[in-house]
Amino acid sequence: MATVRRPGAYHCGIDAAMDVIGGKWKVLILWALDGRTCRFGELRRLVSGVTEKVLASHLRELEEDGIVHREVYDEVPPRVEYSLTPLGVLLNGALAPLGAWGREHVIGGAAEAPGEAVGGHFPIPSARPLTM
Repeated sequence: MATVRRPGAYHCGIDAAMDVIGGKWKVLILWALDGRTCRFGELRRLVSGVTEKVLASHLRELEEDGIVHREVYDEVPPRVEYSLTPLGVLLNGALAPLGAWGREHVIGGAAEAPGEAVGGHFPIPSARPLTM
């Protein structure tokens, strides 16, 4: 069950943002959806280690927060695709400097080839400038 967020309950913007992206898997889900549309099974493969239950729950929460768009196609068998909303794209842009910091100060500047898993997880895309 999702909790109702109250703007007055946060101490600062970081607190509010962490409420949206908190947890082990949400940021990796966001990075996996960066610049692409994915079906559930594809996301599960890209974010290795996440269970179906947790992935479904996090996708629902991100959809409720306006970060992820869920498109259901009226087909047999049913087809559902996930993509980032404009708000989700902005959030990924805000997370790019955090990823760059992690590569430089935690991983030690290790370069990641596009599409290569690092530590069993989907790679963090290179930091890119935001365009307004």
